[in-house]
Amino acid sequence: MTVLAIDAGTTGVTALVVTDDGRVAARGYQEFAQHFPRPGWVEHEPEEIWQATLRACRDALAEQPMPRAVGITNQRETAVLWHRDTLAAPRRALVWQDRRTTEICTRLRDAGHEDRVAELTGLRLDPYFTGTKLTWMREHEPQLWQPDVVVGTVDAYLVARLTGGRVHATDPSNASRTLLCDISTGTWSEELCDLFDVPLDALPEIRPSSGDFGRTDPAAFLGLDLPIAGIAGDQQAALFGQACFDAGQSKCTYGTGSFVLVNTGSAPVRSGAGLLTTVAWDLGDGLVYALEGAIFVTGAAVQWLRDGLGIIGSAAETEPLARTVADSGGVVFVPALTGLGAPHWDPDARGTILGITRGTTRAHLARATLEAIAFEVRDVVDVMTGEAGIAVPELSVDGGAAANDLLCELQAAALGVPVRRPQVAETTALGAAFLAGLATGVWSSTDELRDTWRLDRRFEPGQRDEAAYERWQEAVRRSRGWAAL
Repeated sequence: MTVLAIDAGTTGVTALVVTDDGRVAARGYQEFAQHFPRPGWVEHEPEEIWQATLRACRDALAEQPMPRAVGITNQRETAVLWHRDTLAAPRRALVWQDRRTTEICTRLRDAGHEDRVAELTGLRLDPYFTGTKLTWMREHEPQLWQPDVVVGTVDAYLVARLTGGRVHATDPSNASRTLLCDISTGTWSEELCDLFDVPLDALPEIRPSSGDFGRTDPAAFLGLDLPIAGIAGDQQAALFGQACFDAGQSKCTYGTGSFVLVNTGSAPVRSGAGLLTTVAWDLGDGLVYALEGAIFVTGAAVQWLRDGLGIIGSAAETEPLARTVADSGGVVFVPALTGLGAPHWDPDARGTILGITRGTTRAHLARATLEAIAFEVRDVVDVMTGEAGIAVPELSVDGGAAANDLLCELQAAALGVPVRRPQVAETTALGAAFLAGLATGVWSSTDELRDTWRLDRRFEPGQRDEAAYERWQEAVRRSRGWAAL
């Protein structure tokens, strides 16, 4: 038995065929365009996401038997509008990286709303989240909001496309990232919808993460009639795919950004030091929560070395290049290319490179980039272990950059705890497959799922370089508030 997992990420869509013993039998991948209308603005064309989904799934299923079910995981916080009947999108989606709503956040904060928003949602007023993006569209493009226009995150849009428009639904993990959901109940909040001026009746129905999201329409989706049985936002799906089913287990996903999550069980844990309280999943027997540190730019920094500076030809070149030098030569790179996320939450921070000399080479910059990723994760884990009082005895890692052995070595040294990497690094899609498979009998329990997790390599911590970390902290301070000067 197999499950088809659709992972609609920030730069492309991956489709995996996952077997009942947790292996990846086939995969497909298709990139889609990134649109940058102005500095700090990031948009996606919804139709391009859908076409990428079709191509990726077609490639993955080319020589595979019919899967039992479909699971979906997705870039979170991105705001999508579409017409309920035609499924056409009246404008591009505003991506989670988009920072255009900074002034709206400031206005709401100055009006005294942040404490109440944090109480209900576990989040903070930041352009990162969906709610203020919808507010911006309500204020600047009121003509879009026709009676038949509905809204949602990317998962809800894909469910609509997969079902031919018959289902408008999301799950609690995605809903909890919108600033519109009361995470204590897992339901939409009329109070928050009023605050952000979002029509409640335009939002999708919230259903358990593992359960019934309708069936695919053969006329819309490759001639297939399959149950859509699992949905989770990408980071919660990765936590599930890493088999972090018990309170206290944690993971870090290295993607466009990096996201550190720790399972806190059935009780939400609140943080006053820059971490987010979020819904991890609902298997139909109640909400499970997580504490999250969201870092906006990590893998995107490597992409910038490739596409922006042209000093590497591919991301895979970063490790051998960085290993040609013993250290970064005093160079510190703060990759605040779209502001800083946890634990600093400064949308006006900007990318900063310090310590450059005549002796600086591209190898030093490559190593400084990997060090920055490790230090960004340490910033978050230090808050988890300090302010939140949660022990992190080891860290499970996944995502594209987890294949970089040097990064894993630097991460273990920066944290002072072991880092473990699974054989299947694409745990985001794996989590979506697990959720769908649980609902359709491919797996009978989380205990059975736990047995499918296999270790690839364990990285033991080396000597911590505290002086380098202190330089990093000073560089972060210098990067902050730059766009507001």
